[in-house]
Amino acid sequence: MRADRSEHSCSLIDVSPGGMAISSQELVAQGERIIGQFEHLGSVVGTVSRVFPGGFAIALSVTAHKREKLAAQLTWLINRHELAGQAIERQHERFSIKQRVSTLKLDDDIVIECRVLDVSLSGASVGTEARPPIGHVVVLGKQLARVMRYHDQGIGVQFMEAQERETLLRDFG
Repeated sequence: MRADRSEHSCSLIDVSPGGMAISSQELVAQGERIIGQFEHLGSVVGTVSRVFPGGFAIALSVTAHKREKLAAQLTWLINRHELAGQAIERQHERFSIKQRVSTLKLDDDIVIECRVLDVSLSGASVGTEARPPIGHVVVLGKQLARVMRYHDQGIGVQFMEAQERETLLRDFG
């Protein structure tokens, strides 16, 4: 999205925690503020630092904390192929719950309905279209959790503290 709020399609060429190169047929001006929405990265804000044939580069306007989260997300994206096909050992066994509809608090003013697909003492699989950044802290029902991964139906979260089975059954079951 450009400063005039017009939206245009683009593709990500290259990305780092400090900036990104974007392929686009839209002509932009150096110094222009750009907001981008990218799968797996979410929303980013930056200023055009360089224009080149078929695209442009932006310097990201992010806090140090957001830059660290982006670095962690990029590291996960780069290394995720190494986990493909391997069984990831779970810390705790999953169990079924009765109350599958819950809420997911993304930020102070964003609360959405979601589906709890399964739960363990250390985390849960959540059915949602939301894709908060990896490492982002959310609240699932009453449980403070960190987003650990994405999957076809939503996200996987790890509770900030391991829970008692009775607590989870009370909250979700």
